[in-house]
Amino acid sequence: MTVVKVDPTDLANTRFALSPMVELVGALMVLANPGPPAAWQAPWVTRHRPVFDAVAATEPTLAALLATMRGARWTPDFLVPPPSGMDTTFAAELARVRETPIERVHRDLELTALAGPHNAGRLGRARRPPPEAFTAPDTLDRLAGALETLWSRAFAADWPVRRALLERDVVQRAGRLATYGWASALSGLRPGFRWRDDGEIEINDWDSPPYVVGGAGLVLVPGGFGKGWISADPDAGYALVYPARGIAAPTDTPAPDGLDRLVGPARARLLRALAEPASTTHLVGALGMTLGAVGDHLAVLRAAGLVTRARSGRSVLYRLTPLGAALAAAPAEP
Repeated sequence: MTVVKVDPTDLANTRFALSPMVELVGALMVLANPGPPAAWQAPWVTRHRPVFDAVAATEPTLAALLATMRGARWTPDFLVPPPSGMDTTFAAELARVRETPIERVHRDLELTALAGPHNAGRLGRARRPPPEAFTAPDTLDRLAGALETLWSRAFAADWPVRRALLERDVVQRAGRLATYGWASALSGLRPGFRWRDDGEIEINDWDSPPYVVGGAGLVLVPGGFGKGWISADPDAGYALVYPARGIAAPTDTPAPDGLDRLVGPARARLLRALAEPASTTHLVGALGMTLGAVGDHLAVLRAAGLVTRARSGRSVLYRLTPLGAALAAAPAEP
């Protein structure tokens, strides 16, 4: 199995972070997959695949990257440096990618082609030559330019909404961590992640050397494309990427039903969206409503005894009351 070794100081300093680059790389993994996307990913893929295809057709480095990632079980670490915190920007992450030594780029691509370090010995110790597109001196500049184009054309406009959904997941996970501890919080991140009593986080069942954080830093990063992996940079730290909850929740108005007729479509959507506690900012991003409309509807639902609110850190979180949960067919908060 593969584990991440942490000491009490590492654990105390572990935090959540957001990464725009994780979203872009998650999309690359979905698009590079030879099979059809998951049903909830299909609308996004249909909408944005032409952009990825067009950029790959004109930039050999992106085409080579997609070919290397096709069907892979290992993500090139140089693409996803551990983010610094909740305010990480795409520009900052792209700058770090541009600074990667080309030798590390080749090594990471080789590991991706081999499906990870645990397979390197089984598939042959001889180093594979890097893809021809990655031998030119300007390789990284060209790849970074392609990634920047993909971000601006496929992600930038939607990032505020995706960010709000990811932030909502962080709020929920942080609350679970504070209430139930690391064992419960880690087991809920992703199948295969679990806390071991010997100070280790098990991340998969591969036979690989352990990752030792050793003070370098560990961050937990939600991702919006249903993927999970570890990003390792011994100098900069480590990131555990896990699938965010609720990222696939439909934001279009559902078909009318009893709840819609009772409280109105907009308030029914709010009740359904509060299956997990959320702030007004998260609800605005998830539902596409204005801040004023969300506030007005929440005030009505509070007056009717369907939702309640409480401060959590710097945010005010709304959650369903038992009556609201029953109406929304969602589990009530204890």
